[in-house]
Amino acid sequence: MKSYNNASNYKAARVGGIGLQRYHHADIRVKNSTSCSGVCDGKPYVGIGGCCAEFWLTLSVSSLVAIVFAAIGVAFALRGVLEFRSAGTTVDPRVPDQSVSLVIRGVYRISRNPMYAGFLLVLIAWGMFLSNLASFVLLPVFVIYMNRFQITPEERHMREKFGEAYREYEAEVRRWI
Repeated sequence: MKSYNNASNYKAARVGGIGLQRYHHADIRVKNSTSCSGVCDGKPYVGIGGCCAEFWLTLSVSSLVAIVFAAIGVAFALRGVLEFRSAGTTVDPRVPDQSVSLVIRGVYRISRNPMYAGFLLVLIAWGMFLSNLASFVLLPVFVIYMNRFQITPEERHMREKFGEAYREYEAEVRRWI
């Protein structure tokens, strides 16, 4: 991918295997905060910070949106883990029989599977960041796989273990979001 030395030279870049284009960008200028001396803007300079070193980071709007989606996904998944930990129940999906309590508070009022929903948001963010259509085509495969091989067996076990309480929870809260 071509690099751009400033915002005025940035137009659009062909990225990813499918050829989606990024048209908008945001520039972030960061100055070095280490001690330095020399000439800055034609004037002698000695001190901490200032304008001794600068670099530009140019991100497309789709990359910024991807970062937001990833952050929300990670936060959503971590909240789910923290709720399980505070309830003293297992986070390991391979051993649902070790569940000691039905967690229905916090993020579990929004989704019965916030960890998986968080993973899905991170995958969506990754597809946006890559600007690759194939990444989005595979998202339904993730959802179908998780529903069939992970969530359905977990829910069957939860119904057996927690009975009517879990059935009521299922009726009130959606599986994903």
